[in-house]
Amino acid sequence: MSRVATVVLLFAGIAVSGAFGQSDTAGSKDYPGITRMPGYYIYQYEESQFDAATFAVTTNGKTEDQKVEGHMVKIHYFIRENAPATSMLQVIRNYQNATRTAGGKVMSDIQGGNWYNTTLRLTKDGKEIWVLIEARSDSHWMTIMEREAMKQDVTIDAAGLASGLSANGSVSLYGLYFDTAKAELKPESEPMLAEIAKLLKENPALRVYIVGHTDMVGDAAANIKLSQARAQAVIGALAAKHGIAAARMTSYGVGPYAPVASNKTEEGRAKNRRVELVEVATR
Repeated sequence: MSRVATVVLLFAGIAVSGAFGQSDTAGSKDYPGITRMPGYYIYQYEESQFDAATFAVTTNGKTEDQKVEGHMVKIHYFIRENAPATSMLQVIRNYQNATRTAGGKVMSDIQGGNWYNTTLRLTKDGKEIWVLIEARSDSHWMTIMEREAMKQDVTIDAAGLASGLSANGSVSLYGLYFDTAKAELKPESEPMLAEIAKLLKENPALRVYIVGHTDMVGDAAANIKLSQARAQAVIGALAAKHGIAAARMTSYGVGPYAPVASNKTEEGRAKNRRVELVEVATR
């Protein structure tokens, strides 16, 4: 979990870490930066590099479920025998107060007859951290999601790119990666770049537009600028690393103005954040 040192030492001084390693289930650990309530041990532990979870969000008195995808950690804390009792409210308020202290936000606060749940959200280094606390009388679940787009392990090859251009005149390149609000291509973009270069080398008469797209989060003018810079970064990489003549490629940024999915969901926004290859048609 090298990427996880993001949610801070945010609960330090509010929920005190307990040294109950001898009682924790094998292979488990506290989430870095989030200490446990005193008197508790880890009864169950799950971790997934990419998964999805549902978080309750209350807006203007109306509570709805929101699906969040990313790196997920789930920890089930159980109170030790003979440990001082803690109420569900005490558990919930500890985590809520710590979140506010760290600059985060309480997204929901929902109480039932024998349970109490809260959704918390923080931002660190441009990444959203979502936390769901599900408290019961003697235990509580903590679900932590580091929201991010899934790394695309399978990319379309040169033949697939050619087929897409032939059929539709354009093809989306979901194997190109950028950090949030940045235009520098990440190293894991190289397989996709290599296939684009192969396509262009096998079709020397082909000229293309490289078109950048964003979701609708943030200022539209800034997103236009960002999408243009990302498209130009792709051209720069193809020219510098793969020997493709820059004159065969033209960059264009349209920001949020050509979505392929709804911007109301994270799944839709992920689809809208893309780079497209568009064939320059000749008669």
